[in-house]
Amino acid sequence: MRKILVAFLMSMITLQLFAQNPGSTLSDSIYASGKIYVVVACIVLILLGLLFFLFTTEKRLKKLEKKSSDKN
Repeated sequence: MRKILVAFLMSMITLQLFAQNPGSTLSDSIYASGKIYVVVACIVLILLGLLFFLFTTEKRLKKLEKKSSDKN
């Protein structure tokens, strides 16, 4: 009985996906106005900032680990 219920719920979820429009008006309007490049630039800038932060944190950790191992 539980398998049938799970199968029914899964089929209802997939049926809901078919009810969506094939093209989103928001993404079409952003692409048509040329603002998609601004969105992509912001995403790239955020990712580069995160990578810079991670690499500098890693560098600091290596320095602290080296200093800690030299004490011992």
